Amino acid sequence: MSLLQQTIDAIRPQDAQARSQAKARLDQLIMPHWALGRLMDLAMELAGMTGSIKPPVARKTIVTMAGDHGVAAEGVSKYPQEVTSQMVMGFVHGVAGINVLSRLVGARVVVADLGVAADLGELVRAGKIIGKKVAMGTANMARGPAMTRQQAQRSIEAGIEVANELAASTDVFGTGDMGIANTTPSTAILAVLTGTPVPDITGRGTGIDDQTLDRKIAVVQRAIQVNQPDPTDPLDVLTKVGGFEIGGLAGLVLGAAAQRKPVVVDGFISTAGAMIACALAPRAGDYLIAAHRSMEQGHRFMHSHLGKTPLLDLNLRLGEGTGAALALHLVEAAARVLTEVATFEEASVSKAKA
Repeated sequence: MSLLQQTIDAIRPQDAQARSQAKARLDQLIMPHWALGRLMDLAMELAGMTGSIKPPVARKTIVTMAGDHGVAAEGVSKYPQEVTSQMVMGFVHGVAGINVLSRLVGARVVVADLGVAADLGELVRAGKIIGKKVAMGTANMARGPAMTRQQAQRSIEAGIEVANELAASTDVFGTGDMGIANTTPSTAILAVLTGTPVPDITGRGTGIDDQTLDRKIAVVQRAIQVNQPDPTDPLDVLTKVGGFEIGGLAGLVLGAAAQRKPVVVDGFISTAGAMIACALAPRAGDYLIAAHRSMEQGHRFMHSHLGKTPLLDLNLRLGEGTGAALALHLVEAAARVLTEVATFEEASVSKAKA
């Protein structure tokens, strides 16, 4: 049996007893009933995910998956492909947005090379990034499949391996991405899995102008027409119009879910990976926390499809895991509400009259 199938088979629903116990405690906290709203909803979710009314959240790891895309040759991005490897160097040196925000919340950043179109072997050998390269970037999906089916499965299994390698030292995962032009395959994945018209969900990515946006819409439509991905086969969708880092993110979600670890999902690309994961294993959705709603207009369609309401809405469009980092404060807050706020009985406070 493949690692992918083993992992899918290992995913179980949230722990109903832990959820029930958490709700019973939250109902009795010294405040008006459910006065902290969605923080209390999140606390109950964390209990169900971890199987504990004292959900561990202290050890936070944001995994930033990196990969390049052949479709960049179609002129769909504001930046050249070399920026992907340059940004990986920024992550390694601790000077990128994700590094700064992760330090703020006490999270470590782990960078994994799934398909950067550059030789990053020296960084891998030095232990500065995780090497899981499937290939030197995907093929141009506007002219044929982005990858082979074997590569698609390998990218997902690479993500599972990363989750497995980090699980012993991680309570909560955050997802992040780096890859020039990766909003283009993410848009295609969304269009295929939901049937939403491409113009309705195609955003400006790094800030492209109107002419480039029109080109991007046409490229996504052409990629779908040329490849005819099967929406009932998520591996086929990833193969035809996906990316290696998107597959890695899907695998990270699956691996974390199989080990009952919450996953705080960042932006548009991370959510595309989560959609692939949930198409493969619907129960994986039980372990997802939507960090934020990004500037990408398709992001809200993704959240609707997954049945998730994002915690934040800050007009972010950076990726890298930055939104996940910001949301980790709320995850820890929810856990502390559940475990540290006293109940009426514990505090000897009179309840409100019925």
